[in-house]
This record gives sequence, structure tokens and C-alpha cells, in this order.
Amino acid sequence: MKLRIFTEPQEGATYDDLLAVAQATERLGFDAFFRSDHYQAIGAGDPGPGSTDAWLTLAGLARETTTIRLGTLVTPATFRLPGPLAISVAQADQMSGGRIELGLGTGWYDAEHHSYGIPFPPVKERFDRLEEQLAIITGLWAAEKSFSYAGTHYRLTDSPALPKPVQNPLPIIIGGFGATRTPRLAATYAAEYNIPFRSLDDVAEGFARVRAASAETGRSLVYSVAQTVCVGADEAEVARRAAAIGESPEQLRSGGLAGTPEEVVDKIGRFGELGAERIYLQVMDLSDLDHLDLIAREVMPRV
Repeated sequence: MKLRIFTEPQEGATYDDLLAVAQATERLGFDAFFRSDHYQAIGAGDPGPGSTDAWLTLAGLARETTTIRLGTLVTPATFRLPGPLAISVAQADQMSGGRIELGLGTGWYDAEHHSYGIPFPPVKERFDRLEEQLAIITGLWAAEKSFSYAGTHYRLTDSPALPKPVQNPLPIIIGGFGATRTPRLAATYAAEYNIPFRSLDDVAEGFARVRAASAETGRSLVYSVAQTVCVGADEAEVARRAAAIGESPEQLRSGGLAGTPEEVVDKIGRFGELGAERIYLQVMDLSDLDHLDLIAREVMPRV
């Protein structure tokens, strides 16, 4: 099982905060550093310094790390036009020496769209736009010469289809729990399918749907999950870390990966039995680097 660190900078984090976590992620031997792609805090509370731009952040980290994978979970299709997004991701991949992964989704948080003047169409149109973006981005990266596309929402005419990413193909991650379009899009375009913040039963159900869709397309995918993590050497440390993120140990044990290292190893094993090969550990307290050290020391060698 590969363990990946997943951060939520919209809750209040500077680039320097993220750099410290990314460099600790690399030093401690985790597989990857990922971040969400949001422009403002979700829900009430102190927004701190606010959010940062996901792809500016990853481009910076590409030059300040050397081995870990870097990516988004996930970039909303509403935020960026597909052509410029393909350029940004390809350039970041070049800057990293081929370590970038693109998580791409429909977008869902209407408040941040309204706050920053980003159009927020109905859900069906968001899915339509996502599908066209997937076709365009993969088409631009794969094109040997120019690339054109005529869709309902986007039209490209004789694009030079440059720059290219180092990786061929660059991994695309599609996540969510949709029953119809999500499995088809994952089976058609993705290298990885991710289910965030769901129970073991839900994960089993979602993986089965995508496996069935992938059997029809003849493609093999990596399967992964994302879970909030809160590990402590003892119950007092678990409670302290839970309180620091406004949760209770009981809530986190039920809906995430929480408890002693032994408890967390056991639950990770159950996700592994369902076919998960990667787990994104959602770390909410970015100042607690000792938390990462504990996970690397007491959990990572046992999964």
C-alpha cells in the first residue's frame, strides 16, 4: 500500500506551510504530496491567510522536491479552460522531471465560484464540460502534430498541442461516487480511480462499478481512497490531534483513519482487501509535522 499525504490549503495555509509539509513528506518516504484545488475555506471558521492556487503551488514544489509525486485531488473543470490547463500541467511535469498527476473533477463548491466570479453551471453541464476537457487534455498531450476539437462547450482549431508533459501518458485521476458517468469516464480516461471519505461498504460498491466499466474498455486502473487521518501513540495523543482539527476521536474512527497505529494499520488493511493500492491521508493540521513522523515510523512499514 502506498501512502500519500493530502492537504486542504483552502482552510488556511501559505506556500511556505505547504513547502514544509511537502519536504517532510519526501524526507519521511511517503509516496506523494497532493493538495485540494479550492479558492476559499469550506464552511465557517477562521480562514487564516486564505488559500493558494493549486498549480502555482505544485510548480513551485516541483523545483523544491526531487522524488515525491505531486498532484491535485481534484482540480475542478469549472476553474480553467482545458487548453491552458493542459499547458500548465505539462509545464509543471517538465519542471518536476515527470512527477505530476492530474486529478480532474466537475467542481462542486458553489460559494467559491460566486466569490471569485467563476461560472457555476448545473451539474449535468459540469459533467459535460468535464468529459470534453478530458478528451481535449488527453488529445493535446497525445497529438503528434496539431490538434482540433469541436464540442458543445469547447472548440480548438489547429492547436500546436505544445508543450508536452515528460510522462507519456501523464496519469489522470478521476474520483467520486457517481453511479453512471463517473465509472465510464474513469474507465475511458483515468489511470486511477479514487473514492474520497466513504465507508468500506461504499468503497467496495464504487470499485465494483468501475471494474465493470473498465472491463468494457479493456483498461486497467489503480484504485485508491482518501481518508482523514488522526494517529496517536496513545489515546491522549489521538484526542489532542482530533481536538486540534475540531473533531472527536469517535467521529474520526468511524469516518476516517484514526486511533493508535495498530488501529490504523488494521483499517488500511481492510481497504487493501477491497483492492485499494494507494491511500491519500488527509492531514488537516499542517503545523503538526510530528504527526507525519509518527505515521512514517509506526504505520508505513506495516502496510
